[in-house]
Order: sequence, then C-alpha cells, then structure tokens
Amino acid sequence: NRLAFAVLSSVHPVFGLYGSFFPVIIYAIFGMGRHVATGTFALTSLISANAVERLVPSAGTNFTANNNSGVLGLSEFEMQRIGVAAAVSFLGGIIQVAMFMLQLGSATFLLTEPVISAMTTGAATHVVTSQVKYLLGMKMPYISGPLGFFHIYAYIFENIRSVQLEALLLSLLSIVVLVLVKELNEKFQRNIKIVLPIDLVLIIATSAACYYADMEYAYGLEVVGHIPEGLPPPKVPPMNVLSEVVTEAFGVALVGYVASLALAQGSAKKFKYTVDDNQEFLAHGLSNVIPSFFFCIPSAAAMGRTSLLYSTDARTQVACLISSALILVVIYTIGPMLYWLPMCVLASIIIVGLKGMLMQFRDLKKYWNVDKIDWSIWVSTYVFTICFAANVGLLYGVVSTIVTVIFRFSRARTLNLKNMKEVEYKYKTEDNCKSLKQVKIVSVNNPLVFLNARKFQADLTKIIQKDSTSSQTCEDVNKCEQNTLLCSFSNGSCHGESLQPSQSERRVLILDCSGLSLFDYTGASTLLQCSYVCFITASLIKAMQYGGNLESENPVFFESVSSAIDAIQIHRVRLTHAL
Repeated sequence: NRLAFAVLSSVHPVFGLYGSFFPVIIYAIFGMGRHVATGTFALTSLISANAVERLVPSAGTNFTANNNSGVLGLSEFEMQRIGVAAAVSFLGGIIQVAMFMLQLGSATFLLTEPVISAMTTGAATHVVTSQVKYLLGMKMPYISGPLGFFHIYAYIFENIRSVQLEALLLSLLSIVVLVLVKELNEKFQRNIKIVLPIDLVLIIATSAACYYADMEYAYGLEVVGHIPEGLPPPKVPPMNVLSEVVTEAFGVALVGYVASLALAQGSAKKFKYTVDDNQEFLAHGLSNVIPSFFFCIPSAAAMGRTSLLYSTDARTQVACLISSALILVVIYTIGPMLYWLPMCVLASIIIVGLKGMLMQFRDLKKYWNVDKIDWSIWVSTYVFTICFAANVGLLYGVVSTIVTVIFRFSRARTLNLKNMKEVEYKYKTEDNCKSLKQVKIVSVNNPLVFLNARKFQADLTKIIQKDSTSSQTCEDVNKCEQNTLLCSFSNGSCHGESLQPSQSERRVLILDCSGLSLFDYTGASTLLQCSYVCFITASLIKAMQYGGNLESENPVFFESVSSAIDAIQIHRVRLTHAL
C-alpha cells in the first residue's frame, strides 16, 4: 500500500515507504486516536498528484527546484516531483496547524456523516479511475480538472485496442486473490491467531514471477524499478513553489483532516474514549510539516490500516510504532528486492484497499429510509466530488448542510400546547376549574431567533384562532393579530383597537419558556408581544428591555406555570368582586 500510494501521488514508489515511517512517529506523540493508523493515504495522494503533474509533467523536466539528484540516486526528474509533493505536504501541514491555533476544530459539527461518506466515496471513485491505466497496461496522459473523471474513461474507450492483455489478466487475478483471502481472513479471524498478509505474499509472488519470466521485456509489463536503500538526509522543501500549490495544500489539509477525524471519532466511539478535534488538527499538521523535510508525501489516517488495527486487537499507538519499525527494516533490506514488482499489481492493491470506502454506497438505503434530504445531500455531494474534486465536493456538502438546517429550522414546530393535567396545579373549587378552561399554556420548545421568529408568530396565531370562541369576526381577529399578538386578561383587546369581548369570553395565553435555550434580538422582540411569560431567565428579560418598553407593552413574568395560574385566579376574583 505504501508503494502504491506513492505511485498514486505521481512520485517514485520509495517515497511511499518514507511517508509511512515518519508521520507515524509524529502522530503517536501528538495524536489522540489510539487506533488510528497514519501514513500515506489515497485521497491526499491523489490531490497532491494534481500539483505534481501540473508543475512537473511527464513530457518534460523544465521545472527547476533546488534539489540534489545524488541524494537518493534518483533522476533529477524524480527529485523535482517529490519536491512538489513535499511542498504540498509542508503547506498543508502549516494550514492544519493554523486551524489548530484558531480552534477551528469546533466547526467540525458541520461535517455530517452523509457529507463525509459521500465525499470519501467520490474520492475513492477518483482513485480507482486513476489506476485504470495501470490495470489495463495502457499509456495515457495525465487527465485532471473539471469533468476529468469522464474524460479519462472517454480516452480509454477511444484507445481500447491498446489494452495490454497480460497486464489485464494479472490485474484481475490479483484482485480476485486479494478479495477472497481478505474475506476469508475477516470471516475466520476469531478462530485463527495469525492473519495471512496476502498483500505481502502477492507482492513477493508476482515480483518473483516477473523476475524469472522476464515479464518486463518479454511482455512489456511496467515494473516499479529501482528502490533506493536507506533513509535520506533531511532537506527543506522547495519554498519557491508554495504559492503554486495553495489549492492542493488546502485540499490536503481539509480532506485529510476530515477523513482522519472520522476514523478517530469512530474508533473512540467503539472503544469508549474521547478525541479532541483541535488536537487532531495539531497532530496531523505536524505529521505533514516535519516529514516533508524527509521527502514525504502528504499523510492522513487510512481506513484499511485502521481496520487492521481493529482486527489485531491493538489498543494503543504502540502497534503503529511497531509497524513503522517494520517499514524501517523494509527500507534498509527488502526495498531493493521490489524492483520487479508489476505496477498493475500495485494498482490492484490500491483498489482492493479502497473496498471499505466504495462499499459506503450501501448507506444510501439507510439514508433513504431515515431522511430523504440526507439521501439527496449524499447523492449530490458524490456527484460534485466525481465531477470536480474532493475538496469541491466537501465544500458543496457543508454548504448544502447549512442551507438545509436553515430551511428546516425556519419551518420547524416552535410551540407545543400543554394539557392542563400536565401542570402541577390543584383546583380548589368548581369555579376555578371552569375558569381555568379559558387558560392556554404554550411551551416554547426551540430556540427563538431570527430564523424562526415569523414561524413562532404564525404558530401562536394558529393557536389563538383555533381556540378563540369570542364573538369577534374573522376580519376583526386578523386585524387585531396584525397589530399585535397581545392576549391579556388585563385589557382583552389589541393596542389601538376597541374590540373588547365580554368578561366571560376573555382568554389567557401563558408561554412556558423553560425550554427556550437560545434567543436573539428578533426573538426577544417577538416575545414582547405576549403578556404572560413564565420560566423566563434574567438574560432574556434584559434583552426584552432593550428590545422594547416593557412597561408600555405590559408583559407579566412568573417563576413557574403554577404561579401564573395563581395570579390569573386572584385577578379574576378581584374583577368579579368589582363588578
């Protein structure tokens, strides 16, 4: 997987080994996800490949970077390419550290499960598409940009005769073997103590077969080639290209963080511990900044390796440190033996490794049954991702979520008519029971802000109209409600109106604000139009004072619903004696 993701990033495969060693150590120190495996990641590799192919195209090497080609024994062209990828990693890490300093981790609540699922599925589809040329053994130019997904398949169908049959058969065989063995490992992992590392076995077997059959020259199979031995000395990424990779750096920072945070939160939920969203920004930021000095491509948490930690019953980041030690052994000893590894096998490993992301299509049934709007957000976010890019799809998904929340919140039910039996109040006489039938208690269930203030007024108006038994005509009632929603036993009419019902027809509306957890100026001003408000906070009273003249509006506040009903009874007794 490490070698494959480096190829996906359009750099030499050896840099995938470096990218799976240094970031693991950094995240183990600063990260909070105990079961998160950090390293090279398909989505971030694909994003950085855009910058690499744009600045250092395969057709030429006219890009100039301050790198010494003798450092790893690689060509100047390969060093230029890894220089761009390291610059993307460096700037992406700086952006993540800046987000940590700005405490933007608190904004992750906007990243809903449908958005993350659709974005990662769309990005995984992009990754599969980028590997088709290796699966088919085709030579094709790098295609990116808007609708590049469709242009790639158009090019393949136009040049279908150039498909290399040997590469196609080896790819199909590799995919079938990988899928079958992984399924068997997952099925019998509880009964067997040792899981067959089929990826490693396949790499060794195909490399040996390619070497002894001389497939590189006999059949024209593309192989990995020279793998340098040992770790490179640190070197500063080329700073002269930072301004040209800003777009890719933001994509790496956001997409990598979102995918990693989803895995971290999932593992935390499964094993019952907590993860700090802001701390994850710092951990992944440093995991990109520091390794960029060692020729590393952008890193993030990977679903496949995280699932492997689950299956091996790992409990801390020590398991990741052990795996990084094994990577170090590969770098110093086994790496040069991978010269004969076919590229089509690497592509097969990438595609099978993305199985978990691609299977998220099954979530569509769940979203459809639970919420049709979430289903539509998933589908549209996926379409935007495959048509444009992962960062564009993520942005669209977040904006769609915000718009949906605003629309739903403005139309959500704001009031709930309480049953008098739910109120802790004892009726002392039959007269009280009769008079209290004219009292309506309405509970405010949602925050009252500018988004739903008009809906609040509309709901309150409906309750008044529905329960009204006065002799006023509908025209009079509407005229009164347009002026104010004041319903008070003190005057029984609207401000500036002479519509006075009889004493027996007067009704009282009590607003129970115990469920009102949030309000703004518009919400406080709306409450000014109501006379009886109980369970009201001091901050809301203060806001209403600024929103209007409390004395002129004549509202009455109570500590509880029972206190409000007591006051109504006392006031009506006084009116009865006065008459």
